[in-house]
Amino acid sequence: MRTKTIGTTLPVLELTLDPGERIIAEPDRLSWMAGDISLNTTTATGGASGLFGALGRALGGGGLFMTEFSAGRSPAMVAFAAKIPGEIRQVPVESGQPLYVHRSGFLCGTDGLGVGIGFQQSLGAGLFGGNGFVLQKIEGQGTAWIELGGEVAVYDLEPGQSMLVHPGHVGLFADGVGFEIEMMRGIRNIMFGGDGLFLARLTGPGTVWLQSMTLPNLAHALTPYLPVNSR
Repeated sequence: MRTKTIGTTLPVLELTLDPGERIIAEPDRLSWMAGDISLNTTTATGGASGLFGALGRALGGGGLFMTEFSAGRSPAMVAFAAKIPGEIRQVPVESGQPLYVHRSGFLCGTDGLGVGIGFQQSLGAGLFGGNGFVLQKIEGQGTAWIELGGEVAVYDLEPGQSMLVHPGHVGLFADGVGFEIEMMRGIRNIMFGGDGLFLARLTGPGTVWLQSMTLPNLAHALTPYLPVNSR
């Protein structure tokens, strides 16, 4: 398999598959393809062996279905474009060492990866955190390509080292990184700060990838320029 990233601000991931090679992706991510390639859209891939597995993947931000792209007797090319300005990161996935990705961050991956919902270590994450705390869990053995918004900052946290992050900026983190919810300190900060009620505390050891752009912030910035329906 040969990979190439085209562009910078709105990148495109181009994969050239050798005969017999296969990758998996969400069914709405295909941009273009060429050569002897076949598609198979099914619930029984991406680590889902049944309906409940597919439902778990959907709750994590994916879909009930995923598409398998397989090269036939000759090499074939398939390309996936980013949905928002940002980066496409290639990350290895090791057996027994899952990765946790922001909602809908999984772009595509090699055959053998499983995509599901990442249940958090704190009950408060599910109850109060909002969409920023609903994460995808990528596990298995292979390579994953992750879409991250805006610029990406990477931190290697030492054991016990922690940082507080607005939930929407948590892009990706490795297994072993602690994830907890903390309420914003100070009544005035909560009422007038505009930063929400909760922050995520990420604690090492492990690597975290933080994204500078979030979809809610992008939508908020564009709202004043959108036409208003007067009807």
